[in-house]
Amino acid sequence: MMVVLPRLALALLCLLLAGAEVPVQPGFDTEKFAGMWHVAAIASNCSVFLKMKDGMKSSITIVSFMPEGDLALKLIWPLVDKCQKFELLFQRSGQAGHYMGMSAQEMRDLHVVETDYSSYAIVHEFKRSGEDPHSALQLLTREQDASPQLLQKFKELMPTMGLTKDMMAILPKSGECQEGMGWHTRPPCMGML
Repeated sequence: MMVVLPRLALALLCLLLAGAEVPVQPGFDTEKFAGMWHVAAIASNCSVFLKMKDGMKSSITIVSFMPEGDLALKLIWPLVDKCQKFELLFQRSGQAGHYMGMSAQEMRDLHVVETDYSSYAIVHEFKRSGEDPHSALQLLTREQDASPQLLQKFKELMPTMGLTKDMMAILPKSGECQEGMGWHTRPPCMGML
């Protein structure tokens, strides 16, 4: 019991520190943010992502909000031989644009860092699972293409989140996975990823 409490305290401290350093879109509007987004670029220090990033394609994220304000995500990822779908639920925190997910195995901290609602959003997620904490920054776009200006803005934000260019993937277009196979509770690495 003595060993578990310091680890839990450390995990909570890491989560709080990660959340305290990440900005959130001022005046975040859930109605404008809801809908379909394409994942155009990702930067992450997750070891699973780093192994797979060169073969990944653009995916779809469908965002909706529950009546109590919780964030529901449906993610559709094209894999080599099939489409993988995931559903995630994040509870709203005290700050608009900041959401938390907790289970017995992991803690997730999700921030909508910046968005114009109509063309792009930049989302950050910090995940603590066992001894492997990691973070991800994603560039979401309403259309599959991301402009050079949006990609530059994304690249400039990466170092502020502790991420480097070698941790980034610009995801090529994918016309696949509009409808696919079975749903799963969560992807192996990250909520948005």
